Amino acid sequence: QVQLAESGGGLVQAGGSLRLSCAAAGSIFSIDTMAWYRQAPGKQRELVAFITSGGITNYADSVRGRFTISRDNAKNTVYLQMSSLKPEDTAVYYCNADVEVRGWSSARNYWGQGTQVTVSS
Repeated sequence: QVQLAESGGGLVQAGGSLRLSCAAAGSIFSIDTMAWYRQAPGKQRELVAFITSGGITNYADSVRGRFTISRDNAKNTVYLQMSSLKPEDTAVYYCNADVEVRGWSSARNYWGQGTQVTVSS
């Protein structure tokens, strides 16, 4: 019913910038919180940032000041602008969203397939 499609990953040089996008499609009534997670090889998946439907944001300490999460409600899309990238940012980045699905009384949680971000030193 609902799919999240990430894009924008790739290989960048340390100190560079990259912008990730995640668009939700399907039987959507509304979207509550949207978030970005990441997982490096051999590491636990961790929350990078989230943004509520009202625009309230929060960030992991490791990315605060370098990353910016935003959303376009008209497009059902969340973005992650990544600047001053470090090799430690290398990971698969996953989009996550709490979606009010048309015809359901409660929100459901969805994950994207992930997009690879590699930062070279």
